[in-house]
Amino acid sequence: LYRRYGLWFRLRKLIIWLLGMYIAIPFLVKLCPAIQAKLVFLNFVRVPYFIDLKRPQDQGLNHTCNYYLQPEEDVTIGVWHTVPAELWKNARGKDQLWFEEALGSSHPVILYLHGNAGTRGGDHRVELYKVLSNLGYHVVTFDYRGWGDSIGSPSERGMTYDALHVFDWIKARSGDNPVYIWGHSLGTGVATNLVRRLCERETPPDALILESPFTNIREEARSHPFSIYRYFPGFDWFFLDPITTSGIKFANDENVKYISCSLLILHAEDDPVVPFHLGKKLYNIAATSRSFRDYKVQFVPFHTDLGYRHKYIYRSPELPRILR
Repeated sequence: LYRRYGLWFRLRKLIIWLLGMYIAIPFLVKLCPAIQAKLVFLNFVRVPYFIDLKRPQDQGLNHTCNYYLQPEEDVTIGVWHTVPAELWKNARGKDQLWFEEALGSSHPVILYLHGNAGTRGGDHRVELYKVLSNLGYHVVTFDYRGWGDSIGSPSERGMTYDALHVFDWIKARSGDNPVYIWGHSLGTGVATNLVRRLCERETPPDALILESPFTNIREEARSHPFSIYRYFPGFDWFFLDPITTSGIKFANDENVKYISCSLLILHAEDDPVVPFHLGKKLYNIAATSRSFRDYKVQFVPFHTDLGYRHKYIYRSPELPRILR
């Protein structure tokens, strides 16, 4: 009996402690909005660990060069430039100047904007670079300020400015070659921010590709399957308002109303991170927007049976045809 009582006492104590933490966390997030911002960016999660971002060849990218650019004072971002696979032999042993000049070759360029967590060396990201390189694209990608080995503090404004800086850097070297913007997950928010700004200054990219996009960060946070507080009383006040207070909006649904270029949306039906219905909703908004009336807007779903989930669309054998 004594043993049973002791076990029940410890179990009750643990339940009370867990319940107390569950109730305390919303108040902690409300008092410290920076916590919620950290959870949106997840820039402190660096996976895979122990890789040297200065050596993309360690990830099987033998035709990739590592650069560092400086969008603003006290901000430095790490960049990878992968040339088309057919230039692989020419790229061996070449320096940064050769890679920069190669952007002027007759190959289209994709600026890839990755999602939250991890770095430009993430496994699924590297695999996509390889696929796109084999299809004849230059692939330029980078870590936003505060990610990977990039220096600076993350913010939506800062991430967008970093992307703008890299885009302008590409255009200054690529001549008349097409330049496409590809955003994935949180990177779709950066991508639409960037392209809206480019369209407003009348220098739009040749196309925008959104992989696993959401409508806006509030709807994504409310729909996120990992949100254990979704039905908590005052969820918006406790969790969503601090995101807005931190200046984080990533309003894809608003941005697409001001974008004038071809748009391709890719989304897997079994996406466990960004629900499929948000990508479909964004497509419906874009398809009826007056800004796209002279441009093609396409939504490509990937059936649940394919198992592409949130980050494996690069495995689709249909991707080359879709991009063409």
